[in-house]
Amino acid sequence: MKIQKFKDYFVLRLEKGEEIISALKQAASNNRIKGAFFFGLGVGKDLVLGYYDARRKSYVKKAFAGEYEFTSLNGDIARFKDEIIIHCHVTIADYEFHAFGGHLFQGIVPATCEIILFPFSKTLKRKKDRVTGLALLDIA
Repeated sequence: MKIQKFKDYFVLRLEKGEEIISALKQAASNNRIKGAFFFGLGVGKDLVLGYYDARRKSYVKKAFAGEYEFTSLNGDIARFKDEIIIHCHVTIADYEFHAFGGHLFQGIVPATCEIILFPFSKTLKRKKDRVTGLALLDIA
């Protein structure tokens, strides 16, 4: 991963073979990012996307083998207890221009993935919600 810090944001370029969620966690850890929002684009392969079934309180996951263009990649970085949590959603397109979307659980960069990361000055925390079963943003 290549990373450059500007005054109010970071620019990341993930490189071939890197796992996207792991790379974002590493960037947050190495740069002491307490919370952030990010946007990106690029290409991913061997992706696992999820859809949260609110009735069942669990994710339905689907694997997407092969390469896909990220037409949208965005999310946030927060803390749940002491763990860095990456909440990332993507829209992907295949070679026939069919689009799919969901929560990104994992994916490998086959060429490049470029991400702009806007850090917050305060820690963005998550807290387990009894109703949904999710670790939601802890906002007063």
